[in-house]
Amino acid sequence: MSATLRRSRINIKVCHSSHFLSSSTSHTLNTSQTLYKSLDFHTHCSSSPDHYSAIIPRKLDFLQQFSPFPSSSSSTLSINSNERRKIVVGLSKMIKQSQGHVLRGFSQNFRPCFLVKIMKLLERREIAFAFFKFAFQDDSESVIRSCCVAAHLLAAEELRMLAQDVLWCVIDRIGVSRSGDLVEFMWREHHVYETDFSVLDSLMRAFVNAGMGLQALEIVGRMREVGVRPSASGVAILFKLLLRVGDHGSVWKLFKDMIRRGPRPCEYTFTVMILGFCRRGCLNIGECLLHLMPKFHCEPNVTAYNIVINACCIRGRTSDALAWYNLMIERGCNPSSVTYNTVIHAFCKEGNMVKAKEIFDGHKETGFFPNTIMYNTLMNGYVKMREIGEANMLYEEMSKNAIPPDGITFNILVSGHCKYGREEDGDKLLKDISVLGLLPNQSLCDISVSGLCWKGRLDEAMEFLMDMLEKGLSPSIIAFNSVIAAYSQAGLEDKAFEVYKLMECFGLTPSSSTCSSLLMGLSMKGRLQEAMKLMDQMIQKGFTVNSVAFTVLLDKFFKKGNVVGAQRLWREMERQGIFPDVVAFSAFIDGLSKHGQLEEACNVFSEMLKKGLVPNNFVYNSLICGFCKFGRLNEALELEKVMRNRGLLPDIFTTNMIIGGLCKQGRMQSAIDVFINMHQMGLSPDIVTYNTLIDGYCKAFDMVKADNLMNRMYDNGSNPDLITYNICIHGFCSSRRMSQAVLMLDRLVSAGIVPNTVTYNTLLNGICSDILDRAMILTARLLKMAFVPNVVTSNLLLSHFYKQGMPERTLKWGDKLIEIPHAFDEITCKLREKAHHMLEGAVVSGVTSPKSLFLDFLMYITYDYFCRYKPHGKTTKHPLKLIDRSYSGS
Repeated sequence: MSATLRRSRINIKVCHSSHFLSSSTSHTLNTSQTLYKSLDFHTHCSSSPDHYSAIIPRKLDFLQQFSPFPSSSSSTLSINSNERRKIVVGLSKMIKQSQGHVLRGFSQNFRPCFLVKIMKLLERREIAFAFFKFAFQDDSESVIRSCCVAAHLLAAEELRMLAQDVLWCVIDRIGVSRSGDLVEFMWREHHVYETDFSVLDSLMRAFVNAGMGLQALEIVGRMREVGVRPSASGVAILFKLLLRVGDHGSVWKLFKDMIRRGPRPCEYTFTVMILGFCRRGCLNIGECLLHLMPKFHCEPNVTAYNIVINACCIRGRTSDALAWYNLMIERGCNPSSVTYNTVIHAFCKEGNMVKAKEIFDGHKETGFFPNTIMYNTLMNGYVKMREIGEANMLYEEMSKNAIPPDGITFNILVSGHCKYGREEDGDKLLKDISVLGLLPNQSLCDISVSGLCWKGRLDEAMEFLMDMLEKGLSPSIIAFNSVIAAYSQAGLEDKAFEVYKLMECFGLTPSSSTCSSLLMGLSMKGRLQEAMKLMDQMIQKGFTVNSVAFTVLLDKFFKKGNVVGAQRLWREMERQGIFPDVVAFSAFIDGLSKHGQLEEACNVFSEMLKKGLVPNNFVYNSLICGFCKFGRLNEALELEKVMRNRGLLPDIFTTNMIIGGLCKQGRMQSAIDVFINMHQMGLSPDIVTYNTLIDGYCKAFDMVKADNLMNRMYDNGSNPDLITYNICIHGFCSSRRMSQAVLMLDRLVSAGIVPNTVTYNTLLNGICSDILDRAMILTARLLKMAFVPNVVTSNLLLSHFYKQGMPERTLKWGDKLIEIPHAFDEITCKLREKAHHMLEGAVVSGVTSPKSLFLDFLMYITYDYFCRYKPHGKTTKHPLKLIDRSYSGS
């Protein structure tokens, strides 16, 4: 293995961070050293190699020698390493062209003429702007005025785009409070350099780039005052900003102003507005604007249609998307590959492969030929539906039509064979790709790594990836993402982070998939705080974080019971400008409903409808479940009607929740009516349905109907499970019919089902309330069945001590249980408090009843089990001695 790779692996494993000196960085150093030797700015510095080497490592900010200001850290924060490298290369060219005197003059004083000269000599706009950001280290009044003069000079030199960049940078630095003075200075001095339109247009665009919409609108107002008409492109970018921040009032005001005073809205203006409103979730407004375009003599183009179609697809409104698709064809606007791909992807996502194939084949009518992306989309849909044969046929069709497959094509096919087909077919496909040379080495390596991950051979995938790096091959982010996702799903988040750090070392920027996989790995292990910190870091670094990452975290926050954290995350999602999709809304509504935040859940549901998203069964079921759980059954029934009216049929989960809500309120006849209507809706009751109804009858002490329903289960081919038997046993014990409870236990064992702790505790609770002789017989049966107690068992026995007037025994056994960490909980402590209050002022009898001996015996068994299986801690005294001491004390 190469030294560099070996060193990177060691660094990652030791401290999870490493810093590589890339080729671009080394180039920067070499060029900077050349500059240092070429420019004779510091004549006092020794030119000896020793002295030079002593200076360079200590101070790596080589560019500071060109700045007119003292050394400052602000310059290092304003430009990144890539910009720094380009600046150094550009300055070295200037020196070779004998323009060093310009740099020397600027380094002595921040003078606009020298600054503009340097920016012009750097030739490229991005490099010139990067140099300005580096040079702009002081925001004093004199420097700000010099920057304004520089902007004027650039505009006079026909470099208005660069002038706008300069103004944007200055405005962004000084903020709103000082921007008014800047505007006045620019306006006062502009006649010498540029026109009214030029200076005002530059100021407006600078404010827009700085995100100051109100100030940009003020500049538009000033344009109107001096008789200057703003440009259509300038107004369009202002629309973008106002829509991004949600200032719809200003958008409509500006739009009306355009209609009345110009410039007249054009296709681009409408497209910007449609896109902005659709991104804000206002799909209806976007659709209205598309219909409005012909009235302004603007024919909707394919881009405008694509925006609306995509917005419909995102919100699950595929029928509306299809209607727009047909409308654009009727109006003579030919769909593009983006149009086809969007609609096909939407139908594939729904699992409607017949319709997706129909749209795919519809290209023949419009004379459009499908490309690789369209084939990949349809192929991916077939694979996810486990129709590997159809995917293979589509691949063969690609070959016949001479459409070249790419890495994604083979990735889809190999994954399909590995997940749902035969692995040997996937291996054969990989060999064919390699032998025929259908893909470059990088793509082939990516697919090979992904294939190993799909097969669950993670260590081999990682070894293969390291071998690629050792041989000098540079895998793409696909290979790294595959390994990271596989490790995260396997619960090996630390290894996933090792791969992530390795990816960073080789200069690859994480994608949204990378972020989602890492966050999922941390969330699965409950490391939510670390996940939040990671997300914040990725956002700060400008990495792509999509709604999937937020949704993963949102779901885990709710599962941990952290409702406040989930609500904060939802607000952060909106603040970052990330539009929640149906899945995100579903997760948020479900979490709120489960935690009793029903009012907020309804508000979010209304917001979802306003944004044009179509709720699915899961969303409705979440709300119905919340209403039923918290006793708001009428609202649940009303929502079920709304669900039907909107074309969604209640499924088995909906019906079970409605039946559960009715049973909870004791409305058993209504529950049975819903049960009977299930068959009319084409639904078959499952084990949950039967258990819910049986539990309802048991709580109503109607054991006859509960037993009849259990027999009906057998008739319908459904076998009772452990929960069914536990419900019936609990019903018989609650109605003091212990003989029938024991018979039910016998049926449970005969059915081959192993009783659990709930079974034992239920019977034990009934035994303790039964007559002593029968209780002792039943206890012997439980002991033969290897009864395993838990904290519920000890609390149950303590409660019987308390209920049967033995508070002293409740306290003594409670004190002993508290000595064992895993043998008590909050209920134990409450029972001790109640027993203590009962003892105050009460006379304790010295007579030991048979019932007390029996309960002590049961408690001894429980306590003995806790002592034997105590995980850690000091050993306690033998339980028999404890019993002896307690009796001697009484």
